[in-house]
Amino acid sequence: MAEVQRRPGGRPLPQSARGPPPPPAAKPAPRFEPVDREKTCPLLLRVFTKVGGHHTDGEFAVRGKEPKDEVQIYTWMDATLRELTDLVKEVAPEARRRDAISVLCVGRTFSYPNGRRPDSGSKALSDLSFQVGTTCY
Repeated sequence: MAEVQRRPGGRPLPQSARGPPPPPAAKPAPRFEPVDREKTCPLLLRVFTKVGGHHTDGEFAVRGKEPKDEVQIYTWMDATLRELTDLVKEVAPEARRRDAISVLCVGRTFSYPNGRRPDSGSKALSDLSFQVGTTCY
């Protein structure tokens, strides 16, 4: 229980004299329910890998002429970025390098994370406001 500060006569001090009000209790971020992967149809996530940079908008200007370094992942909205990174690492050798960083439009992960290099790996697509049909370069 908080203690009210009082003046030397017993009357409480005004709020401004007591200092700033305490910060409001932090509300936890909304957590989405896990998806029943047996009953829910997956979405197709098209990932284009590139070493040393990002693809440009122009590389996607003509449908059917996208870059050839595509990895197609069938996944669900509760998939974490770590799960997606591990799937990309299975088929893209360059993503397995110790210093590799995977950047998706909603976050980034390290090939081998540690306490000194935090990443977004534990966050699910739904936690990161990912929307089906989104195009990110």
